[in-house]
Amino acid sequence: MHIPTVESPPRPPEYRTAHRTPLTLAVCSLLLLVLVAAEWHPLMNLDGDVSRTTHRWAVEESGITQVCRILTDWIWDPLTMRILCGAVVVWLVWRHSAWWTAAWLVVTVTLSTATQQFLKAAVDRPRPVWSDPVDSAHYAAFPSGHAMTATVVLGLLLWLLHRHGADRALRRTALVVAAVSVLGVGLTRVWLGVHWTSDVVGGWLLGATVVTLAVTAHERWRP
Repeated sequence: MHIPTVESPPRPPEYRTAHRTPLTLAVCSLLLLVLVAAEWHPLMNLDGDVSRTTHRWAVEESGITQVCRILTDWIWDPLTMRILCGAVVVWLVWRHSAWWTAAWLVVTVTLSTATQQFLKAAVDRPRPVWSDPVDSAHYAAFPSGHAMTATVVLGLLLWLLHRHGADRALRRTALVVAAVSVLGVGLTRVWLGVHWTSDVVGGWLLGATVVTLAVTAHERWRP
């Protein structure tokens, strides 16, 4: 007697997308990391060309450069991002008693910072050096801590707004602010001559990878 096989129902598109996105971002991050660590000449040449051009503009346009310094040192600084994250943790516990989600947020941002510092030490990429610098920064260049931290914190907060049912106007406003901040902090780091372009792109990619992995983990393991 022939018994027909029973196939599992196809997984929904949302499920497949949720698993493909972190993998795609991780592969792109790893590829860029390898190219930077190997000092791939086309990438190094592109970084150098962009940095020399933007540094010349930064020296000539002192007003814009001062605005970039204020934005990157006070508004989009990693410490500011972590303070914002801390405020959201308090809000989650106080208004929603969401202890698990609050702990998840703290752990994710902490692990992101640790990963960022580990990669900086492992790659040990020198920052751009100028005879007439307009700003200064410490530690190694890759990945950009400003770009990665802003991407992680603001990406997670956007997802939390969506998950907790914030109204559409608030979500759209937050999305615009987050997009301008993430893009803007990367541009200011290159403009100020403290990062190569690939450092910033690496920070964006790694930050997006952390966000997608963290959201997937939250959806799977939340009690």
